[in-house]
Amino acid sequence: MATLSIPLSLRHSSPKRHRFSVPELLSPFRISCNGLNLGIAFKKSKVSAFHESTWDSPELKASTSCFKELKTVACGILAVCAITAASPAIAASQRLPPLSTEPNRCEKAFVGNTIGQANGVYDKPIDLRFCDYTNEKSNLKGKSLAAALMSDAKFDGADMTEVVMSKAYAAGASFKGVDFTNAVLDRVNFEKADLQGAVFKNTVLSGSTFNEAKLEDAVFEDTIIGYIDLQKLCTNPSINAEGRAELGCR
Repeated sequence: MATLSIPLSLRHSSPKRHRFSVPELLSPFRISCNGLNLGIAFKKSKVSAFHESTWDSPELKASTSCFKELKTVACGILAVCAITAASPAIAASQRLPPLSTEPNRCEKAFVGNTIGQANGVYDKPIDLRFCDYTNEKSNLKGKSLAAALMSDAKFDGADMTEVVMSKAYAAGASFKGVDFTNAVLDRVNFEKADLQGAVFKNTVLSGSTFNEAKLEDAVFEDTIIGYIDLQKLCTNPSINAEGRAELGCR
């Protein structure tokens, strides 16, 4: 349950004559949001002469209605804050952690990550940003790089057959001529990546995005990709006629 306390100091008065004084609201005025109970809770105090008819006065009912509207707005703000805190992706489309300072962080790609491969779950992120694996032919094959941070890294000419890159972030990375045969590249962000001449033979690409990626001469033989993802990929103007034919673009 989310709770918001708003400092208030209000004393109700009425232009009409009443035999009983109207109760005073104390500070703070607490609003409770639990998704079910939409009532407003406030304390009755400093009542000089309490009588139930006082609480039924039109003026107090109008004030209560006003506070109910305030509660609705306040609870809405709390809900937005809670969702934003729980999902950083709402607060920022891609909020990345600071660059790792580990001296051997680039070598972590040769070990990979074996925890929660399919869902990109990891005990510690693999930070490969700005690393250079140009023409690496043996140490990346079949490795699990689930949820790896690969932006601005260089993999040109590398052998990445059977690699698992589920949910990897590879925006701006260079994969020119990389062999991704039999690889699992689902839900990878390849935005503005250089994939010229890359081989996606029998490669899983479901859920991956290629916004503004360079895909000239890329091979898409027997690529596994969903219909919606395929329609988005086919809008990339850099894919040549042969690649479009292999994908089945219309």
